[in-house]
Amino acid sequence: MIQILAQEVVEESSGIDLLLPDTSELIAGFIAFSIIFVFVWKWVIPAADKALTARQEAITGQLTQAETVKQEAESLLDDYKKQLAQAKSEANTIVEEARQAADVLRSNLVSQAEEDAASIRGKARADAGAEMDRAAAQIKDEVATLSLELAQMVVAGSVDESVQRTLVDRYIDDLGNLAS
Repeated sequence: MIQILAQEVVEESSGIDLLLPDTSELIAGFIAFSIIFVFVWKWVIPAADKALTARQEAITGQLTQAETVKQEAESLLDDYKKQLAQAKSEANTIVEEARQAADVLRSNLVSQAEEDAASIRGKARADAGAEMDRAAAQIKDEVATLSLELAQMVVAGSVDESVQRTLVDRYIDDLGNLAS
């Protein structure tokens, strides 16, 4: 009899009945699905939506902040570039002014050195001329003295030809000593 019942059950469960569950299982599954759906709809979706919205706002805020920082960095970079260009310009101006001042100073020093050299040369020439005048005056004095001595010897009559030659030679030697 069990076999007959099993055959009847097997014969009844053919086709679409194999795909569909029993009605009690279908109702229990529908109730469980409805409870889960309501739970997800009431608490999970709003929480997930809230988390996603917060995440989206955080990312948007970070992007906005990054854009602001980028603009500030670009602004600072532009300012630094302007300051660097201005500093280079000022440095070039200072270098050019220093170069011009050095040229003026060099020309002043050269002209002053030329004036000093001319003054020293003039003084040296004047000193040399004065020394020559003094030497000439000394020679004249010596010549006068020797001439007087010669004249005194001639007047005294004691000059013979050999003494006269000796006196003249001595006179010439003395003149040579004075000149050197």
